[in-house]
Amino acid sequence: MIASKENFPTMTPEEYFVWEEKQLEKHELIDGQVYAMSGGSVNHSRIAIRFVTMVDTHLDASSCITGNSDLRVNIVGTNNYTYPDVSVTCDDRDKITTQHITYPCLIVEVLSPSTELYDRSGKFRLYRKNPNLQDYLLVSSTSIEMDLYHKNAAGDWLIINYQAGDTIELKSINLSFSIEQIYRNLDLTPEPESTK
Repeated sequence: MIASKENFPTMTPEEYFVWEEKQLEKHELIDGQVYAMSGGSVNHSRIAIRFVTMVDTHLDASSCITGNSDLRVNIVGTNNYTYPDVSVTCDDRDKITTQHITYPCLIVEVLSPSTELYDRSGKFRLYRKNPNLQDYLLVSSTSIEMDLYHKNAAGDWLIINYQAGDTIELKSINLSFSIEQIYRNLDLTPEPESTK
């Protein structure tokens, strides 16, 4: 999803929830500022759907919650709310909230040319505030490539780059899969640069 800052007054979370219910599109709230979430490419959508389906099926017998890009994530200790492409929480505290989750163990973001830098830097800095987050997976929509940020037992973040032929291991939900499972039958021709 692509975020663009809107020219609205600063909002509290309460104002944001009420206001967003009346909107036709989704918006993230970061430091009181509203950012519109526009649609992504066909590949972006297909990759996100494949992840949601695969993860939800894998966790079917568990009490974990799998979220798609319609499920807000509250950044721990802040009034910031984002919409990752895929999220998973197994924390009981998230089972009593109705408008968001706060303690995901896994977040997946499908990269777009316009959001890649933010997803790799600013957004990851926000997500790292969550003590439960173990895996942050960034997925290319133009090449067979994924970068996994995994928090080890010592609390250090390791970066693992996966490419064609690799098997991805998401320890947060005990899931391993072939990278080709996600990219099957996709046209990976790079998207043209926007001229806006």
